[in-house]
Amino acid sequence: MQQTKVKPIDCLHFINGQFVPSLDGKTFDNINPATEEKLGTVAEGGAAEIELAVQAARKALNGPWKKMTANERIAILRKVGDLILERKEELSVLESLDTGKPTWLSGSIDIPRAAYNFHFFSDYIRTITNEATQMDDVAINYAIRRPVGVIGLINPWNLPLLLMTWKLAPALAAGNTVVMKPAELTPMTATVMAEICRDAGVPDGVVNLVHGFGPNSAGAALTEHPDVNAISFTGETTTGKIIMAAAAKSLKRLSYELGGKNPNVIFADSNLDEVIETTLKSSFINQGEVCLCGSRIYVERSAYEAFLDKFVAKTKELVVGDPFDAKTKVGALISEEHYERVTGYIKLAVEEGGTILHGGKRPAGLEKGYYLEPTIITGLTRDCRVVKEEIFGPVVTVIPFDTEEEVLEQINDTHYGLSASVWTNDLRRAHRVAGQIEAGIVWVNTWFLRDLRTPFGGMKQSGIGREGGVHSFEFYSELTNICIKL
Repeated sequence: MQQTKVKPIDCLHFINGQFVPSLDGKTFDNINPATEEKLGTVAEGGAAEIELAVQAARKALNGPWKKMTANERIAILRKVGDLILERKEELSVLESLDTGKPTWLSGSIDIPRAAYNFHFFSDYIRTITNEATQMDDVAINYAIRRPVGVIGLINPWNLPLLLMTWKLAPALAAGNTVVMKPAELTPMTATVMAEICRDAGVPDGVVNLVHGFGPNSAGAALTEHPDVNAISFTGETTTGKIIMAAAAKSLKRLSYELGGKNPNVIFADSNLDEVIETTLKSSFINQGEVCLCGSRIYVERSAYEAFLDKFVAKTKELVVGDPFDAKTKVGALISEEHYERVTGYIKLAVEEGGTILHGGKRPAGLEKGYYLEPTIITGLTRDCRVVKEEIFGPVVTVIPFDTEEEVLEQINDTHYGLSASVWTNDLRRAHRVAGQIEAGIVWVNTWFLRDLRTPFGGMKQSGIGREGGVHSFEFYSELTNICIKL
């Protein structure tokens, strides 16, 4: 692995403005997925640390944070975004060390977008208005908005800082206090994020961070705590169900962005070169560890062979390897456990009758690290597990179709409904097909193009609620209607 000036850090909890170890001194090792070497130690929190963090957040709700004007809060949030950009190189390296993703990716997408999340929501505060209605000459009703309270933010390991700030920025913009529980596999940028919030002037207790695991650990303690008012969670659907059961005891407000098995629908009239360029990204960027990746590719039969020829050829050109090498396009999977899970699905694909056109194995010369060649599978039917279940790795299936009706039936035959892409130069078809896909977001002739004002979230078992713009404020704030009799 190439050397970098930025060194990995040990990770402590951040509670009431201070970095602290676990009360019992427990730690666990943080492992580099690209080398399988130890990066450092992480404080392992549990119910005791969550209790302290929630107490600090509850107290801070009625402290200086509550008394701040909108302009003061805007200035702090903007400063957070500025400091993220000032520490971009450091954060990019730490993110790649934790996740195994290429540094060009963390430096060009993850960290800039994390900063933009804060800049966007700091600006958005000024646009929020509340409704007022007049009942003839009898009364006037108007609404006021206030924070929900203490918010638990549980974040995933695939886009750690990007998705943490996607929750943290609007939660703070709406005046809440938070307790963050990052994924245990990716603790470093979360730790730096807590430091950045402190340096930007966020009052003590407003932002708290507890490291740890899920069941019988910090995650469970956070979701079960009676003084936590809401939970925002991004992660696996199975974990979402467990959190829902725990949160039901105190009727917590929930926001979920869960798994996806997203279709990428390619009609024969589309620009094939443009399709290939974007499909390489939507299939294999971030090692395929993106909830929005289009892992089910459906190609109109008349274009099927031409698509496969070009797609396989371009996939073979992707360099798999050292995240710190500028030529690398695909880095390491997040952990040994996840590597075994993904490769298990590739073995299953063969058992189910599939053909591996490319990939499916560790690249030659990479003895250490959880590396896997981008994998293209054909010959599977809609009922195969590999087609229906989320794999969350650099693995795609390619299936031909003949009619719109046929492909719509297949792509909607799933428990998931997060996103989809449609490729066609027929405007009417684009509207017609996009409007019938059961997904929270549908891209036409593009992928991962986001306007943060628009609603983002999933249908079915891909999520609950929407995030983005006013939709985030609706989750992170309470509305009170006041009726004045005239």
